[in-house]
Amino acid sequence: EQLGTGHAVLQTEPLLGGEHGTIMVLCGDTPLLTAELLARFHEEHIHAGAKASVLTAIMPNAKGYGRVVRRDNGEVLKIVEHKDATEEERQIHEVNAGIYCFDAQALFSALAKVTNENAQGEYYLPDVLSILRDAGEKIWAVTADDYESTLGINSRSQLAIAERILRRRKTEELMADGVTIIDPHTTFVDADVRVGMDTVIYPFTFLEGDTVIGEDCCIGPHVRFQNTVVGNGVKAHYAYVHDAQIDDNVDLGQFNHIRPDSHISADVKLGNFVEVKNSDIGVGTKLPHLSYIGDCDMGAHVNMGCGTITVNYDGKKKFRTVVGDHAFVGCNSNLVAPVTVGTNAYVAAGSTITHDVPPDTLSIARARQKEIEGWHDKRG
Repeated sequence: EQLGTGHAVLQTEPLLGGEHGTIMVLCGDTPLLTAELLARFHEEHIHAGAKASVLTAIMPNAKGYGRVVRRDNGEVLKIVEHKDATEEERQIHEVNAGIYCFDAQALFSALAKVTNENAQGEYYLPDVLSILRDAGEKIWAVTADDYESTLGINSRSQLAIAERILRRRKTEELMADGVTIIDPHTTFVDADVRVGMDTVIYPFTFLEGDTVIGEDCCIGPHVRFQNTVVGNGVKAHYAYVHDAQIDDNVDLGQFNHIRPDSHISADVKLGNFVEVKNSDIGVGTKLPHLSYIGDCDMGAHVNMGCGTITVNYDGKKKFRTVVGDHAFVGCNSNLVAPVTVGTNAYVAAGSTITHDVPPDTLSIARARQKEIEGWHDKRG
């Protein structure tokens, strides 16, 4: 049963009632708080020798927040909830951030005296401050340098505002560390993402999860990396990569889709409209355009022609394809797994390969071209 913030804190008395020291009370809907702010708040509370301290903020729009009412000498007189505030009190822009430091024994002693005689019929935690003040105890207030750090979330629009602030903090952190972000307002970087120095990030880039980007990369526009490790000197635009590894100096062309458990080795070039899934692509290999490579172990310096695919699924099971180093596969070829194309082997354009191709050989698996003379006249 929810009976107010004071009642909620009172539920901790069986666990904390015997403690001697400071209890810090936080709200569960203020995700923008920083460790630095909380450390300063606690330090000033201890330095002031107060029985209770409240974290406040100067809010441009204070609607919905409890107002901090001070005496002429600056001491905290009381905190009044928005619904209980007078019109004069509602003009105050200093608000209660809902973060407190209490002497443990003083807290639970005062909580026992809190009543629910207010507009909400709830037991308010801020009433503890008035009770302690009336008992002659020192009440302290610490004002946050940045009100945004204390913002609470009570709606989807407020959630969007908080997410925007977190994104701004992250992009500012990256830029301070030597990353160039062309437009921070259209760049979306999760908190745990790491990006190396001198990397350039273009608009509409999404870096999510545990993604790590190396140095001197060029990422975007319109790139999405999820839980992906990217080496140095990588170029990517209009690409979607998730749960994969991209090594140094890889070039990801437009509309690539690199799916989970894929490893793209150094100096690989993936052109337009290439999809790779659960595959290992060797050093220096080229897949220029329009290819699907699934469940494949591909060697180094392979050339896969336009429109070449690995046929990895028979309707029931998946099978792997192996392509050896320096193999050359012509355009519009189908490699029907399980199959191996050997080292230095060639596959003629338009072939459908259903048997292994030995090393150093040329395999042609297509119908022979035939011309029928006079065909136009025969058709009438």
